Amino acid sequence: VSVLGIGHGNKLLTDLYNCHLTKVYTVGGLFGKATDDFSDTGKLVEKTTFDHITREKLERILAVIQGTNHKALLLHSNIDMKTQEAYELAVKGLIRPMGKSPPIITAIRCLQFTLPEFQLEIHCLHETQQYLRKIVHEIGLELKSSAACTQVRRIRDGVFTLDDALPRTQWNLQSIQNAIGDCQLRVKTEIEKTIGHQDLLHKMDAEMANAADS
Repeated sequence: VSVLGIGHGNKLLTDLYNCHLTKVYTVGGLFGKATDDFSDTGKLVEKTTFDHITREKLERILAVIQGTNHKALLLHSNIDMKTQEAYELAVKGLIRPMGKSPPIITAIRCLQFTLPEFQLEIHCLHETQQYLRKIVHEIGLELKSSAACTQVRRIRDGVFTLDDALPRTQWNLQSIQNAIGDCQLRVKTEIEKTIGHQDLLHKMDAEMANAADS
């Protein structure tokens, strides 16, 4: 999923970027090899055994990664989880950094596992493709092996999913106009929701500052 803007849509792309919405990827991996750029097409630097790896061991590593990233998410969101406001944000799925932060994984799970290959679904914020490839590499190390990334495919970008994507055969004026019309309400709703989220964060910051002063 690659989101493009036309005319006024370019400003909306900036507004959506400032919403810090989650992107979702399917990421493929191959156990048994390490490369200089963490991809399966990079220069081979190591070969390792992988027969000892099981899906259960992989999923335990994924659980650790998710737990560590959840702590990072709370840290960079500057939210006191003991407050009612924080609970309401969590229920609405609105806990996310409202500024720059390191890449953060909000969810990760194994979709397929057939040694030596595996496929993950990764929900993340502020990521890069290099970061996602490195995650695969680090998973290999944690499992006392090695792994290279074979595929990175974005299947969701904020409010946009594969269902919204236009195949090459529909790259024409009418299809593009229809696509713009179909997504307008979702984009407007998400931006307004985030503005409300930011207002609530400002309110929480002010209350915490007042409490500190008193």
